[in-house]
Amino acid sequence: MIRLIKKEKDWFLILSLAVFLVTLFIGPPFGQAFAKTQGRKGYYRFPAIHDELVVFVSEGDLWAVSTNGGLARRLTTHHGEESHPAISPDGKTLAFSAQYEGPIEVYTMPLEGGLPQRRTFSGQRSTVVGWTPTGKIIYATSKYSTLPNTQLVLLDPATNDESLAPLAQAAEGCFTPDEKMLIFTRLPFQGSYTKRYKGGTVQNLWKFNMANPKEAEPLTADYPGTSKNPMFWRNRIYFVSDRSGTMNLWSMNLDGSDLKQLTFHEGYDVSSPSLHNGRIVYQLVADLYLYDIEKNQDTPLDIIIPSDFDQMREKWVKKPVEYLTSAHISPEGDRLVFVSRGNVFVAPVEEGRWVRVTYKEGIRHRVARFFPDGKNLMLLNDQTGEWEFYRAPANGLGKPEQLTTGAKVIRFDGVPSPDGRWLAFADKDYQLWLADLKEKKLKRVATSLNGMFRHLAWSPDSRFLAFVEAADNQFQQIKILEISSGQITAVTSDRVDSYNPSWSPDGKWLYFLSDRYFRSVVRSPWGPRQPEPYFDRSTKIYALGLSGKDVFPWTPQNELLTEKKASKGEVKSSSSSPAKKSSQKSKEAPPKVRVEINFQGLGDRIFEVPLPPGVYSNLGVGQKELFFIDRESRAAGKPKLKAVTIT
Repeated sequence: MIRLIKKEKDWFLILSLAVFLVTLFIGPPFGQAFAKTQGRKGYYRFPAIHDELVVFVSEGDLWAVSTNGGLARRLTTHHGEESHPAISPDGKTLAFSAQYEGPIEVYTMPLEGGLPQRRTFSGQRSTVVGWTPTGKIIYATSKYSTLPNTQLVLLDPATNDESLAPLAQAAEGCFTPDEKMLIFTRLPFQGSYTKRYKGGTVQNLWKFNMANPKEAEPLTADYPGTSKNPMFWRNRIYFVSDRSGTMNLWSMNLDGSDLKQLTFHEGYDVSSPSLHNGRIVYQLVADLYLYDIEKNQDTPLDIIIPSDFDQMREKWVKKPVEYLTSAHISPEGDRLVFVSRGNVFVAPVEEGRWVRVTYKEGIRHRVARFFPDGKNLMLLNDQTGEWEFYRAPANGLGKPEQLTTGAKVIRFDGVPSPDGRWLAFADKDYQLWLADLKEKKLKRVATSLNGMFRHLAWSPDSRFLAFVEAADNQFQQIKILEISSGQITAVTSDRVDSYNPSWSPDGKWLYFLSDRYFRSVVRSPWGPRQPEPYFDRSTKIYALGLSGKDVFPWTPQNELLTEKKASKGEVKSSSSSPAKKSSQKSKEAPPKVRVEINFQGLGDRIFEVPLPPGVYSNLGVGQKELFFIDRESRAAGKPKLKAVTIT
């Protein structure tokens, strides 16, 4: 231990006092500089403001920081997630929603810190909305509704008594200072982040007179888009709306007139605003902003959190197979390419070398497939910032070659054609694309208004592409695209779901799955707990005769088939000896397949494979077998790989 003499102690006290005074009088700049050396930025959500203090959520915990920004202070540490904080009018209590004992319930704690106290025991989601001017907690729940409606409940923290706002539907709300008027949104957030949503569950603003309760009055009936998160200040309503195309802060009079836009962000939406004493704090992506109403000033808050950021530590994945997002087998069946946690690997089926194809950090791969040559891989990654396709050597030696450009939305799994020239894929804008890898051109071949293009399947000769598209009535329908002409023909009915097309290797048949067997497990509506029919095993396997000239493999024997087989046998017997014949075949290359489709009457040439109905998926066709997954039951079945011989 170091001992100080009296003179040295005096100098030590003087120096300590000087540091304290410099820190005190220099103020925030020094504090912010200190903060930058002690922490880093996080992802900030659900801010709440009171005077000079902002409470927000980051890393699933509650934090407090000055309205000037700087170093934040952690308020909670529980492993359960906290959200939606709201500060009481007197600035002493913090209400929030938390997942401490299972369901999301309402809790309170002292604003300066302390043990949280559970306030609700509804057993379902209870979301804190705010406080009344007289100090009651407003939270949203559906526990009092006999219908799936969200309602507002007022909870007195002094007695824990609850009273229900007299509205059948209310998800967000705030009161005027005299508590005679409630400004609210009827519906909760509907879960879709679609820009400029104007559907039937859109949020809009209403007002309800608590002193003279009759009917609620709409405030934003002039606009069919979203208006939400109402706040009240000096006879004006402040709220969030996408009237400008992006969610921004707006204000209006109590009667809905005199609309004013306050912020002007583009692209990224304003969310979770909170107002106190003329200032609004809100979330924009991962940051918090402070808007001063009187100054009309919008300022980002520079916040640092002193966290260990445990979620960013490097971690070892013990079972990478649990993180698979893509797996495909090579054309020869000797290797497997799969994607785990954004990385691409090639593994041998038996003995051989494991190859990690991708090493570059910061790039995520969604899909990997073998090209038909078995030497190269098709990769889909976000290296450019958008999802583009690449070609890379399967042995891991060599640089990837970019195959597509111009992506604006997410692109999904691509399927190379058997001849390696074409790459078919769909995107999130419901568009179907063909990439000509030889000419380096990209062509949009179809657009849907009903849903994604699914189950892309090439014919053996690469001249046709089968795919699944939802019809106007939402039934899944199989269609065939002829590459040379661009003509698209529907080959199954829009009265039933048909999907998972798979071509036979000889190009004569297009097998597919279809839900056409309807036998209810519930035999009648009478009896305990039997109110409606339940169709479990409704899927069967079917085949389309493409040319109209071929005999279905499962056709029962008859005299006509016998004659055909006999004539075929006579042709075979006129050839050379079996030994010589086999030696000739071994030298001959496999015959090229040319698919011929007679579209006239094709929809009537559907044959049913003689298998019992089931819960089938992932249909594949080999030379002599059909392969598929059978779950056996939608209720409690387990997937099993099955095969049936093509007779």
